[in-house]
Amino acid sequence: MRKVLYIFGILSDADVAWMAQTGVRRRLGDGDVIIREGESTDFLIFMLEGELLVTTRRLGQIARLGVGEVVGEISLVDSAPPSATITASGNGLALFLDKTKLMHKLDNDAGFGSRFYRALAVFLADRLREARGSSAGNSAISDEMGISEDEFDVGILDRVSAAGERFSRMLRTLSNNRISN
Repeated sequence: MRKVLYIFGILSDADVAWMAQTGVRRRLGDGDVIIREGESTDFLIFMLEGELLVTTRRLGQIARLGVGEVVGEISLVDSAPPSATITASGNGLALFLDKTKLMHKLDNDAGFGSRFYRALAVFLADRLREARGSSAGNSAISDEMGISEDEFDVGILDRVSAAGERFSRMLRTLSNNRISN
């Protein structure tokens, strides 16, 4: 859940409302592949309920992602195809943001673009730190720096409350919209 708080802590209420209104909620069934390694994807996906498995052909399962996680973000930033397959583990619900619509918004709303890319950078930096900590064994990098795996960056802490409220508000907005299968 903390991942979405990083993002929503930087975005404005209007930004989150736009995402909720523009995105499409979709039910996920156990085993549904939402992103396939090596194949382009047209969506940025926010996990609202359930769990996702991240696998690669070379390494097998490398991660489990839950509520508040975002996938498809790397393919948004560069043109390379996804480096992993993302599969639903059990039933779930996700918000799919069409990348074409998102890119149009980013190109035409400088404020949104600035906040969105900053949020994405913070999110990816956290993911990189986690990956480096995991590969070093028992979060050695985090321990070395005196930062627990569950701690927030101090600069983000003051935004967590607002971010949690934004995520809750988005979920309420989404509950009034039709779910796509």
